[in-house]
Amino acid sequence: MSETIAFKPESLAQVHKIIARYPEGRQKSALIPVLHLAQKEFDGWLAVPVMDYVAELLSITPIEVYEVATFYTMFNMKPVGKYVLEVCRTGPCMLNGSDNILDHIRKKLNIKDGETSEDGLFTLKPAECLGACGYAPMMQLGKFYHENLTVEKVDEILELCRQGAIALD
Repeated sequence: MSETIAFKPESLAQVHKIIARYPEGRQKSALIPVLHLAQKEFDGWLAVPVMDYVAELLSITPIEVYEVATFYTMFNMKPVGKYVLEVCRTGPCMLNGSDNILDHIRKKLNIKDGETSEDGLFTLKPAECLGACGYAPMMQLGKFYHENLTVEKVDEILELCRQGAIALD
């Protein structure tokens, strides 16, 4: 990232609002929501300069930001596609075919886990339990769940993404 890292004014105002929720000296408590804002604003991932900027805003050390950002799978440490396909691969989803869904996506998009499709649209991210076991197999796309997946449903979702018809927020 060669350009200067800075939130847009409206995002920076939101950061200050988040920090204000916490007592003086406890601004580190704002780290996760501020990282979400940073990831959204800076191309869907957290480059080191972005994490350093967040550390500066929160008056904490960069390593405190890195520890949190690398621990949680909801944060991306490298560039991702517009659509991050987080397919649950734990117990109930696996028993109901998530392995087949993952294999289908890998073949259809010609990518491996953690990779982004050649067109830059899709990143495949196998996930641990997403808490929708009764609707297995399932996938999170943005902040929405897609449940009771079949190969046909996945193909339909991918096509809708290509058309820009799938909401992420």
